[in-house]
Amino acid sequence: MLVFFVLLYLALNVLLGLWAARRVHNTADFLLAGRALPLPMATAVVFATWFGSETILGASAEVAEDGLMGMVEDPLGAALCLVLVGLFFARKLYRMNLLTFGDFYRVKFGRTAEVVASVCLVVSYFGWVAAQMVALGIAFNLLLGTTLVQGVLLGSFLVVVYTYFGGMWSVTDYLQTIMIILGLLVVTWWVMREKPLAQVTATLPADFYRLTPKTGTSFTGWLNYLALWLTIGLGSIPQQDVFQRVMAARSEKVAVRASLLAAFLYVTVALLPLVLAVYARVLHPELAAKDAQMLVPSLILGSSPLVVKVLFFGALISAIVSTASGAILAPASILSENLLRPFFKNMTDQRLLLLSRVSVLVVAAISLGFAMSRSNIHELVSESSVLSLVSLLVPLVAGMYLKRTSAGAAILSMGLGMGVWLLCRFWGTQVEPMWYGLAGSTVGYVAGHVLRPGSRAGA
Repeated sequence: MLVFFVLLYLALNVLLGLWAARRVHNTADFLLAGRALPLPMATAVVFATWFGSETILGASAEVAEDGLMGMVEDPLGAALCLVLVGLFFARKLYRMNLLTFGDFYRVKFGRTAEVVASVCLVVSYFGWVAAQMVALGIAFNLLLGTTLVQGVLLGSFLVVVYTYFGGMWSVTDYLQTIMIILGLLVVTWWVMREKPLAQVTATLPADFYRLTPKTGTSFTGWLNYLALWLTIGLGSIPQQDVFQRVMAARSEKVAVRASLLAAFLYVTVALLPLVLAVYARVLHPELAAKDAQMLVPSLILGSSPLVVKVLFFGALISAIVSTASGAILAPASILSENLLRPFFKNMTDQRLLLLSRVSVLVVAAISLGFAMSRSNIHELVSESSVLSLVSLLVPLVAGMYLKRTSAGAAILSMGLGMGVWLLCRFWGTQVEPMWYGLAGSTVGYVAGHVLRPGSRAGA
């Protein structure tokens, strides 16, 4: 019966995505939902797109193992990103009236910088999309008894169909957000009935509540701790999915407010699966001995009535499907608009729309390969954010806030940042390699600006 209701809900999601496809008449509709989303819908889109497998499965596993330190990167770092976007980036980006984030680098730094930035953007998403595919595989493994590989394939197929036809409109329905919040609230309430929260938390070690490094932690330890905040907190700012949600709002005020409201909603709702993870650790320690990513789903399957199970897995699948759809659409937009379109002269908007949909298939296929070779959701998401942090953040800030920009500086910044990060990651360092990559990107921009100052005026 549980399988029937969950499959029914999945079918409803796909049908709604196909229904939403009726609104897609051109590329702007497909990529930006026609720039027409009001505040409630814009907020829901940002929230539902970010609230996915990393929060419900990955972060809950980290909290169960490491205590509150496990929530620093996500949800706290992710919420920090949305706050920073709302305060410092949303208004300026909205006024530029761009179709993709790659367009920003072209306008500010020229065609070569656009290509380099677009390649970095597309590559940075494969791990993020793969994480959602793995999460769907875990859900179907638990619900249907499929192997993880079979679950990944089934889930990927459903998300691709959902995204291919509806594009950005397919992730703008209220259903996902309502299902996520309602489902998690009811499930958390039910689990907490078994034992009061105060009694559960009283059994946890004192270190469980620590949100900062221990007293006497070395400078290296503090740097690695700050990296937890900044990997997603800064690394997800220069990404297409955040940009798309900003640009899909009906006005710049809506774009700003939606980012800030979504940050608040993200943190508050994200606490629910973390509470569930704590209950699972205390009341059912045998579950923690298995794959930590299965902790919360296993808790619900083992001790809940049917309605609670349906609500939880409905919320879980809602979160993953919404995030996966947005994650696939983001790099597909860059691939079609910034990397492939220039090779086709006199392309009509309808042909560009088709190219965007084909790009969805390409991104999904490559990400599926990542999902088949890696299964740790937390690691896949973290690596995705680091890629954009070390290559794209510095040129983004420079392009938005410096009066004059340099194409050579932007290209050197992206190349040096990525190269230094890869080198440090290969050799292994005590300090999180992200710091070396970010330093390399900064040095690259400064050096490039000195060597070729003001190649282009800041727009």
